[in-house]
Amino acid sequence: MLILCFVLIAALVACDQLIKLYIVRNFAECRGAVVSYRTFSIGDFDVFSLTHIRNNGAGWSILGGQTVFLTVFTVIVLAAVFVYMFVRRKKIGKAEYISLCLISAGGIGNLIDRVRMLVEGTDVFRGVIDYIKLDFIDYPVFNFADCCVVVGAILFCIMMLFGEAKTSKAKKAAKKAEEENEQV
Repeated sequence: MLILCFVLIAALVACDQLIKLYIVRNFAECRGAVVSYRTFSIGDFDVFSLTHIRNNGAGWSILGGQTVFLTVFTVIVLAAVFVYMFVRRKKIGKAEYISLCLISAGGIGNLIDRVRMLVEGTDVFRGVIDYIKLDFIDYPVFNFADCCVVVGAILFCIMMLFGEAKTSKAKKAAKKAEEENEQV
């Protein structure tokens, strides 16, 4: 299962990087107002647009300009996820593996942009390439890697909550059975 997980991570990272390459080659970077280059709609309702901006921070441009810190932090989180996956490999279910793969792939996708920025300089690469602009709500522009991290984190939290509830229920049942045995 661990090998399939790494294949999934590699495929998701490849998708992220190919989409970013397409955006960089086909749309000029917006340095002021965000320009919508291609809008996707359902009927007359605009859902999202493709654009091209650079973010040198984390989500919502938090920690802008802190590329070294964000790079180190991402490497630490990825290492922790991989250690967790390896140590618990026999106890992790498929949904939990998928959640961890999504988190890892998203982290690696954005890490590649940050490392590229550090290595090649800020004149060429000024940050993580973001390109999805939601048109029905005022929300920061994001990318496929961000989607992977968010969906993976939500799925992981759900797995942890259900796992905790299942464990709690099993403990209560065991305690009840023990009490019944003591009464006999």
